[in-house]
Amino acid sequence: MAKKIWKPGTMIYPIPAIMVTCGDSEENYNIITIAWTGTICSDPPMTYISIRPDRHSYDIIKHTKEFVINLTTESLVKATDYCGVKSGRDFNKFKEMKLVPEKAVAVKAPLIKESPVNIECKVTNIIPLGSHHMFLGKVVAVNVDDQYIDSKNKFHLDKSNPICYAHGQYYGLTKSLGGFGFSITKKNKNIRKK
Repeated sequence: MAKKIWKPGTMIYPIPAIMVTCGDSEENYNIITIAWTGTICSDPPMTYISIRPDRHSYDIIKHTKEFVINLTTESLVKATDYCGVKSGRDFNKFKEMKLVPEKAVAVKAPLIKESPVNIECKVTNIIPLGSHHMFLGKVVAVNVDDQYIDSKNKFHLDKSNPICYAHGQYYGLTKSLGGFGFSITKKNKNIRKK
């Protein structure tokens, strides 16, 4: 098998497809779909989103210094796509997609009620990088839908049917291939070899 050389580009896939909410009052609430996102630190918990400066949400987040990352699911895939291709300058995305804004705990930006996880963030730095500017965010609160928490207080995100994005397509995640550390876990001696 031969490798083909492409020009340098963003080929790290799959990646999250998230809906980011912003705004500090109902009049300027907006939702933007972002794929350039991730964890950058666990202590203190920090994340980032990268946004083009010409996007409507860019100025809102730059002004308020707050945003909420709302994880997406198979049932939210249409809204996820819509909120990435339509502008909040022209549409109220909450109304258009029949999403419910909920009050956050630590920021003024709203949560999306239908999302299984809402991560409230305060901007600590904005880094101009080129086509996108990176908003570094300190996580100040996490909200999880209790329907995915079992009797032992374990959260089961997989039951919400999360989605990811890969090279222009949205995909569902269908099965676990192993848990963290499975490759070095010792086999149970009581299991007979076949």
